[in-house]
Amino acid sequence: MGFDRDGTRRLAALHGPVIRVVVAEIAGSTPREVGAAMVVWKDGQEGTIGGGTLEHEATLAARKMLAEGGAARVDRMPLGPTLGQCCGGSVTLLHERWDEAGLAALDGPVVARALPGRDTDMPLAVKRLMAKTRGEGADPAPRLVQGWFVEPIARPKRELWVWGAGHVGRAIVTTMAALPDLRITWVDTATDRFPDLPDGVVQRIAANPADLVAEAPANAEHLVLTFSHALDLELCHRLLGHGFARLGLIGSATKWARFRSRLQALGHPAERILRIDCPIGRVEYGKHPQAIAIGVAAEFLERGRARESGETGGALSA
Repeated sequence: MGFDRDGTRRLAALHGPVIRVVVAEIAGSTPREVGAAMVVWKDGQEGTIGGGTLEHEATLAARKMLAEGGAARVDRMPLGPTLGQCCGGSVTLLHERWDEAGLAALDGPVVARALPGRDTDMPLAVKRLMAKTRGEGADPAPRLVQGWFVEPIARPKRELWVWGAGHVGRAIVTTMAALPDLRITWVDTATDRFPDLPDGVVQRIAANPADLVAEAPANAEHLVLTFSHALDLELCHRLLGHGFARLGLIGSATKWARFRSRLQALGHPAERILRIDCPIGRVEYGKHPQAIAIGVAAEFLERGRARESGETGGALSA
């Protein structure tokens, strides 16, 4: 999680100056974590800081800033005494006005700025954190440091390539597009096979989608669910030789048995073929596209948690 510079810039281009509201600090039980953010404009908003009344009050404050001016403000809000919520904790919110020019000027992998009313000379602790980030290349967690709020520029931590824009592909992309730290690349053979793209999804078109396999990062995750079994097979064949973090194939038990046999005939060892997950999703959820998408999303999140805790290995290499 971090500062979604590109997404915020897109909203500023559409709506003019916007107010970004970010959770800068928490204490006790709270609806969201530090770094959770939403962007507010005159007649709309995107994202969430959670909490019902908390978000409502923050939205009103943001729209007041848009109407009356002001570059930034900080609100420290006890959720029980002030808002009547039962979480019991407290939240510090940072409201900031952003426009296209300000967002374009952001440079480097980390954004660090003083809270309103605090010393604008960067504290030594923040300088050390910034130097460590530059030296090690690791993103710091969003945090408040001696009156300065520090957060990394958001960048995808996982790459998901979805091959096929049919009913299941559409359900999966729609369900997963808003997940943080994820970049989806969606591939098919023609523009008219796609619906309107969710924000941030990368569309790729190729007469033979398998030709794009070579462009996928070796640590990408893939879901193969095109209109053609022959194309599905070619994609699996090329991906097995290319390398991947995960490869899921939509299909029945019969399709999977035939694919295993054909992939072996193409020279792939059995242990490598078995790295393919088929079917995808949760069988017990059913075959409706949205049910498949929910199962796929659940598995995706579980794999992410396992990877963060060190329970899974790295990418499969050729």
